[in-house]
Amino acid sequence: MSEPIRLSKRLIELVGCSRREAELYIEGGWVTVDGEVVDEPQFKVDAHKVELQAGARAEALEPVTLLLNQPAGLDIDSACRSITASNLSEEHRYGRRPLKGHFARQSCVAPLQPGASGLQVFTQDWRVTRKVNADLSKLEQEYIVEVSGQIITHGLERLNRGFNWKGNELPKIKASWQNETRLRMVLKNPQPGLIALLCTSVGLSVLSMRRIRLGGVAMSKLPLGQWRYLASNERF
Repeated sequence: MSEPIRLSKRLIELVGCSRREAELYIEGGWVTVDGEVVDEPQFKVDAHKVELQAGARAEALEPVTLLLNQPAGLDIDSACRSITASNLSEEHRYGRRPLKGHFARQSCVAPLQPGASGLQVFTQDWRVTRKVNADLSKLEQEYIVEVSGQIITHGLERLNRGFNWKGNELPKIKASWQNETRLRMVLKNPQPGLIALLCTSVGLSVLSMRRIRLGGVAMSKLPLGQWRYLASNERF
């Protein structure tokens, strides 16, 4: 029996392409082994049926942006490592096949408040990074904050107009009650600890907080611990 060989080498034998072209075809999800897409050039094959799909293009993958509904307590590195093909949201599995190349060289933009859950954004696209970083001071971030305690008289009005508290100049935000224990807070580029400070200033304690929107991109109904691709029509 012959020794197993790299998938990229088998593809070169089949279609007469260069090594680089073979790698691009495979990494782009254009090659099947026994009918299943394999996107690793180093994958070993022997008697397997290897095919190049119709319309295949030997092009580098387009950079992608991933939106994760991150559980509380994860640091950025752990959150990034948690994104795999297996926890792509079921509702968002149509139209794009997750490839290993989509999970490489991802960087986080506009990180969550420390201890928060919710919308965390990872991207390979320098255009997204540049856009978010350039507009961060004016991008709205929407949080749902679970609180305890009794808000002071006119506390909600104080949050909405901004005020000075114990020597801290607190910015005005958009604050409203979602229910008896949940505040909806919309802020621009909140610094670490600001949400907790705002709540403390009006007599409330933060129990949890969850980001649901960054600029024009909302997390919508993404389940906790799952992710989706940024859609082509979404803009921060």
